[in-house]
Amino acid sequence: MSDRDNEDNLYQHLQQLVAEACSYPPRSMQRRQKLNEIVRMVTNYGKLWHEDTPYYHDALQQTWLYFCRNLEEYNPAQGSIITWINNHLKWRLQDYRQDQQQEKDRTVFSHSPQAENRIDPIDNLPASPEIPPILAETYEWVNTDPERELARIHVQGYPNMTCQVLILRRLPPETPWKAIAQEFGVPLSTAANFYKRECLPRLRKFAQKQGYLE
Repeated sequence: MSDRDNEDNLYQHLQQLVAEACSYPPRSMQRRQKLNEIVRMVTNYGKLWHEDTPYYHDALQQTWLYFCRNLEEYNPAQGSIITWINNHLKWRLQDYRQDQQQEKDRTVFSHSPQAENRIDPIDNLPASPEIPPILAETYEWVNTDPERELARIHVQGYPNMTCQVLILRRLPPETPWKAIAQEFGVPLSTAANFYKRECLPRLRKFAQKQGYLE
């Protein structure tokens, strides 16, 4: 069988899974199982858009959140489910780029009254009323901390600022870095760099173990 045939079979299988998932109630176990199956297939076949950026994993989490909550919005006539997922992932990455640039602008103009009165739209995002299966599994892993290291590893000098706490803060709906820094009384860069250095690798390892990432 050619690569083209394999790809066509993949798309057809995914379309079938999408239809089956949509046929079940939003909170049902059957729907969650189908959603997880779609996520694993898309991930394992290496069809996800990828960028080497520090916020890629956060953007991917937001994408899967959107996917699980808004599957009925997908229109097969406009392309494959993979294209739909990748398009949203690219939009989220663009949002993060813009947020990063805005954060730089706020730093540069931090002494201006206009900058002090600006409202970050991310601060006003409502909490999700329903936790998708991917996030539910991630929340369970972080909270149970089976390897007993997430609650042990912390920012030097700040024993309460652990990997467990930070990962929970950064899972959707995300707590902005500015709010986290103010909560613990540390520079924003300290919190973000610790998360990137200590938390993200462990989160990626879990995602790979679950089949969400390669």
